[in-house]
Order: sequence, then structure tokens, then C-alpha cells
Amino acid sequence: MALQPWRKGNVIRINDLTHNTRQFWIEVPELEKFDFAPGQFVTLDLPIHEKSIKRLRSYSIASWPDNTNVFELLIVHTKGGLGTTYLFNEVTVGTELRFRGAQGLFTLPKKIETPLFLICTGTGIAPFRSMVQYIRLHKIATKNIFLIFGCRKKDDLLYYTELRELEQQVPGFQYYPTLSREHWQGHFGYVHPIYRELCKNKPEALFFLCGWKHMIDEAKKHILEMGYDNKAIFQELYG
Repeated sequence: MALQPWRKGNVIRINDLTHNTRQFWIEVPELEKFDFAPGQFVTLDLPIHEKSIKRLRSYSIASWPDNTNVFELLIVHTKGGLGTTYLFNEVTVGTELRFRGAQGLFTLPKKIETPLFLICTGTGIAPFRSMVQYIRLHKIATKNIFLIFGCRKKDDLLYYTELRELEQQVPGFQYYPTLSREHWQGHFGYVHPIYRELCKNKPEALFFLCGWKHMIDEAKKHILEMGYDNKAIFQELYG
């Protein structure tokens, strides 16, 4: 994949989605259309360090290609993190950001002929939201799609209403949010028991994993133990 050039983007809108998660909409003035594949990411060059390699932060695109020159990033404020502290404390509407992308191979198959298990925690939901909205927009034929999303409490649920609505709009799409620190009307605990139950009879499946390393490592272990091939697993690591 060719390396994308560095571009300038302008922050045109900011929204607090939860107590520690923020949406940033970025416009790319030099382009009429910012094109990308759902699941890809951009890399920001932030003024937080003298060394260029220590200034770079990559984030999955949370929006979907819509023939405009605007894209959305979903970012959680990491305590002590130089990058997210800068983004939350210094960036406002009108701020110019230097970025490169879109890049990455964590994307949908060209033909979706196998059920998809989209397993994520926290802001790892961003590329999956992009994928499912893209499928809805283009009325792409799919098998079942299971989005299994883990977070701590109800206040941490990201895009909850939107994803519930997508269950009614995308044939075969099923959304399984689960909370690890708060009992509610939905699933309680971690993501792993959910996909293990859904796959107990070993249906055909492709597994897309996005989130923290510990979750991904544990999920890969379970999936392989269930008898699936490593080639059925795709991952995007956060943190």
C-alpha cells in the first residue's frame, strides 16, 4: 500500500460523547472528497514532542465514506497520555491538524460470504461503526453480523441508540453490548462468553478484533481453542 501524503485538516466540530470520550470532525480543505475504506485509520502529527516519531498518534476513522471531505474520529482521554491530553485540552473548533491517511488493512472482505464477528472494547468500536454504516448505506448483501462491544458502565456505551437502530436497518445485524462493572437489562461481564456461546456449534465465521491488547490476546486464544484457523482472525490493536 502506497504511503499517503501528509495533509492539513481543520477541526470543524467537537462533541463530548461520554464523560471521557470525544468526537472530532475534521475537514480536508484541499480535497473535494476524502475517500477511505471502512476500518482504516489516520495518523496525526501532534505538537507534543521534539522527536517526530513521538508525536505520531493513530486513530481509526469512526465515520464512513460519504462523498464529502469530512471524517470523524472517536478519541478517549487517556490519563497521562500526551496525545489525548493535547487533543482534549488544546484542540478547539478551527484548530488545524496535520495528518496522514487513510491507511490500514483492517477492512471488510470484498464479498461478505461468511458471518462476521466484530469484537471490541472501548473506542475499538469506531471501525466497526464505520463498517456497519457503510453496509447499510450501500445495501451490501451480507451473512449475519454480530457486533460484540464491551465497556465498564452504561455511561461508557458508545453510539448505543445508533447501533440499536442499525439492528432494524441492516438485515442480519445483531448488537451485543456488555458491561463489566454495572448490572443492567443487558449482558453483564466481558465479551468472551458471548461469542463463545454464539459459536458453540462452530459456524462459519470471520473474527475482527479491535481494542486493548489483553482483550485481543484472550479472544485469539479462545477462538483458536474453538477450532478456528488463525487465518479467520483479523485484529487492530489499541494502546
